[in-house]
Amino acid sequence: MLDRERRYYNTRRRKLQKKYQYKFIVLVGRKIVGVYDTHAEAFADSRKTFETGAFLICDTSVPHRI
Repeated sequence: MLDRERRYYNTRRRKLQKKYQYKFIVLVGRKIVGVYDTHAEAFADSRKTFETGAFLICDTSVPHRI
């Protein structure tokens, strides 16, 4: 579940962290569908469009792979 999103993030982690420093990005497949300041905002907004489990929220301030 969410393997495609994890692979996408992990292979582009450094680039995404540099571009979206200290933000929460929402991935669906290999597409960034949202960028937010907090996890709560990312989750609440993403739930309006996607089912839980259909999107991955990535914290770009975390230095390791997910």
